[in-house]
Amino acid sequence: MRQIESLYQLEKFGRTRLSQHFFMRDFLHSEVSDFYRVGNIPDNPDLAIKSGRHLCTELLDPLVNTFGPIHVRSAYRSARVNAEGNTRGHNCANNEANFGVHVWDHKDKAGNIGATACIVVPWFSDQYDKGRDWRDLAFWLDDHLEHSGVCFYPKLAAFNLSWSEAPKPRIFSYIAPRGTLRHFEYPEKFETCSANKDVIIAQPSQKSRYSDFPKFCGICFPSAPKDW
Repeated sequence: MRQIESLYQLEKFGRTRLSQHFFMRDFLHSEVSDFYRVGNIPDNPDLAIKSGRHLCTELLDPLVNTFGPIHVRSAYRSARVNAEGNTRGHNCANNEANFGVHVWDHKDKAGNIGATACIVVPWFSDQYDKGRDWRDLAFWLDDHLEHSGVCFYPKLAAFNLSWSEAPKPRIFSYIAPRGTLRHFEYPEKFETCSANKDVIIAQPSQKSRYSDFPKFCGICFPSAPKDW
């Protein structure tokens, strides 16, 4: 796809099908883009699509097929939008750190492609509001998805979910108990049991935490008829 220089091209880009459940348009909204009037338009549309398809087919579709609808809080950012958010102090890492993460259309410094979306799983969020531990979902994610990073946030138990062609799985949370649950440099799962987030204690995965979760990819969506 050519570099986007017209509304028609942007609309065409948004209509691009990424997976069973998602189109590119689902990931383009940005409050930073809206408020500061900075276009959330990729420099390299083809790379954004390629990275997004991996994220959707390998990570997001399985979530929908297990838990039903998910809510996208933040996903694709153009380099300009991300730089604006970083400059203005809106919890956006600098561009170099976000290439291959939220900035889908730029490779990371090692030359790898990747993509990240911040999402909410309503099925779990409702339980979290009533006191359920974020680690129940974290262990499920780690045991079922080939991710390259998960980071939980206190509001709605939203979490960044990352895909990369060179994955370095890590699970971190800003929800108490805050800290690292897993780090790619270690083969085991970890749990932070100290206020010092750098203190990690080895712990095996706890499948009992999610024994009441729905069957993995157990939702059967209607298939299209062969003839009509």
